[in-house]
Amino acid sequence: MKKHLLLSGTILLLSPLLYSFCGFYVSKADGTIKNNTSQVILVRDGNRNVITMYNDFQGATKDFAMVVPVPVVLKKKDIRVIDPSLFQRLNDYSAPRLVEYYDENPCNDYSLMDREMKSAPAPNRMASGISSTAKKNLGVVVEASYQVGEYDILILSANESSGLREWLTMNGYKIPAGAETVLVPYIKSNLKFFVVKVNEKEKKKLPGNFLRPLQISFNSPRFMLPIRLGMANATGDQDMIVYAFTRKGRIECTNYRNVEIATGNKVPLFVKKNFGAFYSHLFKHQWEKENKRIGFVEYAWDVSPANFQKCDPCVGNPPDQKDLLEAGVWWLQRDWEDYTSVDNIDNYKISNNVFFTRLHFRYNRENFPQDLMFQLTPNTTNFQARYIITHLATGDLSCTTGNNYLSTLYKRRKQELKELYKLTGRNLNNWQDETLVSSQPTGDEMTPYMELTNLSKKEIPGAGQPFIGMMVFGVTVLGSVGFLRYKGFV
Repeated sequence: MKKHLLLSGTILLLSPLLYSFCGFYVSKADGTIKNNTSQVILVRDGNRNVITMYNDFQGATKDFAMVVPVPVVLKKKDIRVIDPSLFQRLNDYSAPRLVEYYDENPCNDYSLMDREMKSAPAPNRMASGISSTAKKNLGVVVEASYQVGEYDILILSANESSGLREWLTMNGYKIPAGAETVLVPYIKSNLKFFVVKVNEKEKKKLPGNFLRPLQISFNSPRFMLPIRLGMANATGDQDMIVYAFTRKGRIECTNYRNVEIATGNKVPLFVKKNFGAFYSHLFKHQWEKENKRIGFVEYAWDVSPANFQKCDPCVGNPPDQKDLLEAGVWWLQRDWEDYTSVDNIDNYKISNNVFFTRLHFRYNRENFPQDLMFQLTPNTTNFQARYIITHLATGDLSCTTGNNYLSTLYKRRKQELKELYKLTGRNLNNWQDETLVSSQPTGDEMTPYMELTNLSKKEIPGAGQPFIGMMVFGVTVLGSVGFLRYKGFV
């Protein structure tokens, strides 16, 4: 039986996101600014790091500041702003995807078509101001002060957390409860603090009411993201997507387990109409099964400009050289004015090799007591989170092979429901409940599974219970010889 790839789908897993991974918000208002999700671009080779932070906060910008621990005193040339659309493009391209296949009619004669296709070329499936002084000695030193884009930036050093807390308070900021304790290990490690404040005058020059992402570059043997400080603002679990680019292979977390998210599973047709809910349930279920102390790989692939096959299927345009340079992949184009890493000759070699890893973390204080530590690996195995739905064949199925094909559908749909439960912990009744509270009618994509409602719970958990308000159905899987049209299901 032949299958044709027709369409691939994706979902924006994180709509407007709040930066949280490596800092906490301090506010001149009431100290209630919260953050629960974040995105970060992480570029690493040797000891050189480029980190880009997506900022989308809730609250008045004039009352906002952000504190981020950094290993060195950054120079102005090490800080820049970039276009926020880069995050959208990276997410659209690397997000988990839905793949649609259509069964071909087994009664059709494809012998002639097969001969013609063998002689034809293979198709291309790739989709196209804070005061710098205090009234008393608090052990806080302003190491540097810059204005970059719409931001006023200070680099601080501190001797103790209470001094830093008091310094911020004296300058009109309220730090989150519990932040002082979290500051202690960073101060003991001699880290500096990157303090960001919005420059309202510069912000007014920008089109639209948004702030651009901040990108910082520095050299450090430490390869980490300090998430503990960000938890001071959290109201619960936080999600973080890491888009990592290296020259040689995947990155992986060294102090928490790394697992590839479930992929390649065949799922029921109705998942298409609510793919967002499907993946949300899948991620939560798999995260809980792994005891909530896990980092999931959602995509890993060689995205070098010379590599033309960067996904299968692609759901967005792969990052081109302009995108990669904007993300901070410096080795694609040598900066001859930068001599900060003369001890590492590799930093001066132009290379077209780029490997892209997408990691998804969900973390909290209880299950993630340590900052995220990473390492580069030589692993270049391709991976993507993809889920498959398969439509029925269309046309006349009255031939012998057509009847045999129809007889297999019952078993196939039952297996798809089992996969749904295994992946998400949710059964057919759960999806029915979501349909009943939706304003859209149930479409024919639910129909093939109605005959399975009489199966025992032992075969398919929850399938033995009757549906509410859906006791009469006109079409069943085994009796259908037409094609099922989508009419909307959420």
